[in-house]
Amino acid sequence: MFGKKKPQTEHYDKQQVRPVIRASICNGEQVAGFKNLHTGKFEEIMLIRNERDKEIFMSRYGISLDEITKEY
Repeated sequence: MFGKKKPQTEHYDKQQVRPVIRASICNGEQVAGFKNLHTGKFEEIMLIRNERDKEIFMSRYGISLDEITKEY
């Protein structure tokens, strides 16, 4: 009754966007989000401060490690 909630997977349109981690060359700051395949516009979802944040982003959207790309 009062147990943990099941983690819900949010969905994204794989035909329209792809998961991307944007990394700054200057300070190494990383931001996870989705890049529109048609317009190239990047939508920020969350700041990646450590490996745990990256795992949270990937599990929230059901993304495997080979699906996500890194851009500088």
